[in-house]
Amino acid sequence: MTDPVAEVAALLKPTPSVSKVVTGGGQWLVERTDLGSPFYCAVVEGDCLLTIAGRDPLELTAGDFVLVPEAFSFTMSSLEPPPRETLAQRLETSPGVFRLGDPDTPVSIRAIVGHCSFNSDQRELLVTLLPEVIHVRGEERLALLVRMINDETRADRTAREMVLRHLLELLLIEALRSSGGAVASPGLLRGMADPQLAPTLRRIHEDPGRVVTVETLAKDAAMSRSTFFDRFRREVGVAPMEYATGWRMAIAKELLRKDVATTEIAQRVGYGSTSAFSVAFSRHFGMPPGAYVRETADA
Repeated sequence: MTDPVAEVAALLKPTPSVSKVVTGGGQWLVERTDLGSPFYCAVVEGDCLLTIAGRDPLELTAGDFVLVPEAFSFTMSSLEPPPRETLAQRLETSPGVFRLGDPDTPVSIRAIVGHCSFNSDQRELLVTLLPEVIHVRGEERLALLVRMINDETRADRTAREMVLRHLLELLLIEALRSSGGAVASPGLLRGMADPQLAPTLRRIHEDPGRVVTVETLAKDAAMSRSTFFDRFRREVGVAPMEYATGWRMAIAKELLRKDVATTEIAQRVGYGSTSAFSVAFSRHFGMPPGAYVRETADA
C-alpha cells in the first residue's frame, strides 16, 4: 500500500548540515533569523524555552523533541531569559560542543540541536504538507536517532554523507509518526489521520496518472462534493485538485531529473498528450519541461 507520508519524506531529500551539543547555565539566549531551513532539538536534561516567531513559547524539558520543518526566526533561552539587548555568551568548548551563558554557573540544560536542508525542487510545496511545528515528548526512538546523527556528524567514517541522509530521512518520518496526526496543523499528516480522506490521499499518490475530478474523489470518499471539498481543504490545507496537481508535478519533476522521456511522463502523471502535459507544467512552474531539464543539467 502506498504511504504518502513516506513518499513526501523521500522526495524532500533531507541533507546534512549542522549538529551540535549545547549546554547552558544561568541566564542565556540565542537568536536565529532568516534561516528558512529545518531545525530540530532533543533535550537530554534540564529545560529551556523555544520561541518561534508568531507562536507562543514552548517550554522544553528532558525527553522532549521538537522539529520545525521551515524555521525563519526563533530564539532559545533559559526559562528566565536575559534582556534582549544583553550580549550573548557563547563558547565552543570542544568541536561541536557549545556552552551558553555564564561558564561559571552550573549546567542547567543539555540538548542536541541540528539544522539540515531539503534538497528538493519541490521543497516549497512539500513543506506546506507538513505540520508547522512537531513537538513530541518521551519518544526514545527520536532521541536515539538524534544521538546517532550527532555521532555520525562528529566521525569521519566511510559513506558518512549517505548515512546522514538516511538518518535524517528516518528522523523526519519518525517525528511525523509520533506527532499525532489529528491534532497537527492542516497538512498531509492531518489528512492521513482522517479515516475518510486517508484512502483518497493514498489513491492520489498510488496512481497519479488516474483521471480525477472533485466529483470522483468525493464519490470515492462516500461524501457529497461540497462536504468532501470543504473537509479536504480544512484538513489538508489546500483544495483537492490543487493537491492532486501539485503531487503530479512533483512526480513529473523527479522523473525529468531521471531523464525519463516526456511522452512517458505525460502518461504516468495523467495527461493525454505531451503537449497537454507541457502546458500544465509551464503553467505550474513558469517554464516548459525541456527548459527545466536544461536548467537542472547546468546546475
